[in-house]
Amino acid sequence: MGTEAELRQRKGARGGQKTQDAVTGKVVQGDELVTSGLNTLKSLHQSLASQGSTGDQQRPAPTPRGRRLDVVAVLLLLAGLGTRLYQIDQPRGIVFDELHYGKYVALYMKQMFFFDSQPPLGKQLLAIPAYLAGFDGNFTFDRIGTPYPDTVPIELLRTAPAVAGALLLPVTYWLLLELGVSRGAATLAGVLILLENSLLTQSRFMFLEPFLMLFAALGVLCLARFRRCGERPFSASWLGWLVAGFAFLGAAVSVRYAGFLSLVLGWGLVAHDFWTLVPRPDVSGGQLAAQLVTRSALAVAVPAAVYLGSFYCHLAVLQRAGGGYDRVMSSAFQASLEDGLATLIKNQPVAVGHGSQVTLRHAVGRPCWLHSHGKPYPDEFDIERNSSRQQQVSCYSGKDANNWWIVKDPAKSHTRLVPPFRPFRDGDVVQLVHGITGNHLITSDGYRPPMSESADYEEVSCYTGTNTSIPKQDLWKVMIVNKKDTDGAWHAITSEVRFINQGNLNMALKFSGRRLPEWGNGQQEVVGDALADQEHTVWNVEEHRYLTMESNSDDERQLEVVSSDLIPMTEMQLSFWRKFAELQLKMLFNSQETVHGHTYATDPLEWLSLRRGVAYWISPDSNAQVHLVGNAAVWAASSAALLVYSALATLYLLRRKRACFDIPDAEWSKMCTVCRTVLGGFACHYLPYFVIDHTFFLHHYLPAYVFAVMLAACTVDHLNFVASHLGWRPLRLLLALAVLLWVAACGYTFVVFSSVSYGTTPLTPQQIKDMTWRDSWDFIVHKQ
Repeated sequence: MGTEAELRQRKGARGGQKTQDAVTGKVVQGDELVTSGLNTLKSLHQSLASQGSTGDQQRPAPTPRGRRLDVVAVLLLLAGLGTRLYQIDQPRGIVFDELHYGKYVALYMKQMFFFDSQPPLGKQLLAIPAYLAGFDGNFTFDRIGTPYPDTVPIELLRTAPAVAGALLLPVTYWLLLELGVSRGAATLAGVLILLENSLLTQSRFMFLEPFLMLFAALGVLCLARFRRCGERPFSASWLGWLVAGFAFLGAAVSVRYAGFLSLVLGWGLVAHDFWTLVPRPDVSGGQLAAQLVTRSALAVAVPAAVYLGSFYCHLAVLQRAGGGYDRVMSSAFQASLEDGLATLIKNQPVAVGHGSQVTLRHAVGRPCWLHSHGKPYPDEFDIERNSSRQQQVSCYSGKDANNWWIVKDPAKSHTRLVPPFRPFRDGDVVQLVHGITGNHLITSDGYRPPMSESADYEEVSCYTGTNTSIPKQDLWKVMIVNKKDTDGAWHAITSEVRFINQGNLNMALKFSGRRLPEWGNGQQEVVGDALADQEHTVWNVEEHRYLTMESNSDDERQLEVVSSDLIPMTEMQLSFWRKFAELQLKMLFNSQETVHGHTYATDPLEWLSLRRGVAYWISPDSNAQVHLVGNAAVWAASSAALLVYSALATLYLLRRKRACFDIPDAEWSKMCTVCRTVLGGFACHYLPYFVIDHTFFLHHYLPAYVFAVMLAACTVDHLNFVASHLGWRPLRLLLALAVLLWVAACGYTFVVFSSVSYGTTPLTPQQIKDMTWRDSWDFIVHKQ
């Protein structure tokens, strides 16, 4: 590959021909010169990637800093701490998502397990100051606006995200310096982030975005410094910056899964840096192979180690059950926790056999238990479907005596446990007898279920004999899904079981998820399905005890259900890997964040124009409020910079394809680096939201927005270079004046909207009206 100077040298060497003018790009004379020049361009400029690699051979040297104290970075940090920590305890009430994250912090203090669809590292960083402050977790985070009592150290709870938000300022400053941007432009980026109201608001409360943005920026900064160590592969600094970069990016993933977009950016940057080594003659094939293996291994192993470490700490701390937060997990997982289900089943028998009294839990997804009661189905479900009028069967999400069933051997006439005891095994046929009513579970041949309309479904009920036209199809074949785990035996808790009715159609017992109407008490529908091999046909025994006496009346049977003796056995133990695997599966399919039709929801296109903010908190006594809204002056310039910088880079690229070199190689190399890192960072954090099915709010845009702000500073830096390159002093002065006026406008806007960033100023309706610069901004005004 070559540079602009090399290309000119090659042209000039051909027969003393005149060379191309650097400004106009015109070829003066000579067909041979034209032909050779075009051939050279064809080999030099294959793609945009080759442009980047051209620049990489002349990497701009970052501003040397040595070990001197960087005054600008210190001032940015101090300014960030001052703005973020100012009146950090105000408002002294629950603000927006503090409702959730505060609750998780309280559960960490109590060591109670909870389920959340996002990784735990961010919540752990919030919990550390709470632990150091001696917070006992005895506060109910029940609703937004609830005042914090003196026992809640809210100052310390909000300090960690505030410090993270302040650190973002010097980190972005250092990152732009590392990319070759001028110190003035890098300082401008830090000032813009300082004056951005949305970043200020998001950093002052118990939110996770400050950690996410900081770790992403630190990761990219470390990888940029790793790139500077490219001439010393496998040195301590080379390995150190590479490991540190992916450790921070792994931490971003461990805060929120949106951090995976940052990791993808890191992978792309390291892959591109490796690609620039491929054509270099001074790098052997063995060295390339060693670098490829090392980079690939560390790019995967380091983030994975950080991610696993966060979950290991999470599961090591949260050892107790309580509050019902573990109900989404399997029975085996719940049984491994102290208290809760573990207390109930600690000494219960394992093997299921004739006379076993059990509760059957739907094993996948929403927790509920096979349930029945004395009420029959109504005579008809709708105009087209009649019912069997047998005893109702459903899936109930609460604990109840009607959840108990007796497992019976069809060859025996009684239901009590008598020696010799033989556990049921995979393939055995059993009867399921309702513990309270004594009626047998059946599929009602010829009758459709109450809610589901598929022709492959049948009604499930308990046989009462009131409809003699229905055969008593009460034989169920036990099919154990994970039979290798128990050597084919049916065990409580661990065995995942399907029940296949041995009637005419071999229906499988299935949880349909449809809600029954008022006559079914709003419980979940259970059906017979001809398709057995699916996750919603899987059940497991949760609570288990042996029936020791025959019960002839409902009262005796219910007494037996409530008071059966337990046979002492061992406590349930699960390995970290099994808990981790189950938790990952539940997090994948049990999202808690989708809220349809929210007033403040926005889509990605609306983010660019700041169409709507988010109301976080409002005082019950005045119009003082916290509202997430951006600094319009910073926001508009950042969105415009995305278009301007992209257009300029594209224009330069196309003209260089035509051998028109408008800017020197060093400046073009810097633009390529900025495009890959900053513009590429914006694209990685923004474009995926167009294909993700989710409800979005403005704060989802903030990680991408940080890159947009940096690009605004890079645009100013390049325009200043162009003005200097042209040598027209009035143009430089005009640009400097425009930048000063813009920064002044940013400062003015910051002051105007700081009242809704801090939430400490009681606003009048007129003041709120004056701040509503767009009709779509929904600030809240109390009715008089």
